[in-house]
Amino acid sequence: MTPALPRTVRAVDTAQLLALAQEAAMHGFSQRLPVGWLQEHLAVEATHYLFPTLVHRLTHRPEVPLQWRCQQLLTVSTGEQIWGLLDVLPGTFDKLPETLDTASKKDVVSRIERTTTVREWMERMAADAGS
Repeated sequence: MTPALPRTVRAVDTAQLLALAQEAAMHGFSQRLPVGWLQEHLAVEATHYLFPTLVHRLTHRPEVPLQWRCQQLLTVSTGEQIWGLLDVLPGTFDKLPETLDTASKKDVVSRIERTTTVREWMERMAADAGS
């Protein structure tokens, strides 16, 4: 039976997010940023957020476990927040502590909907470096 997708937001620190990205890489999940990129660009002391939005199963790769595709709101070293995706094992997500109240969760989802994507931010950083 497929676990039900939770309608919640979880806050994680940078170390936790790096561990989640490492786990996603170990399983070969398709939606993840490279751990090295995250180490280079994330604000070290920041809080990041995960919002599960899709149950994802790779039927063409049955050896890959079911995962929850999460929208993530990341705080990068410039202080900006950017939007990306991260596939997370349901059991791993469930172990993340529930620390946010309802208003905070709604605020995070609202910010995700109107923030810059990782790709847009990277393109802007590259353009700024070339100026």
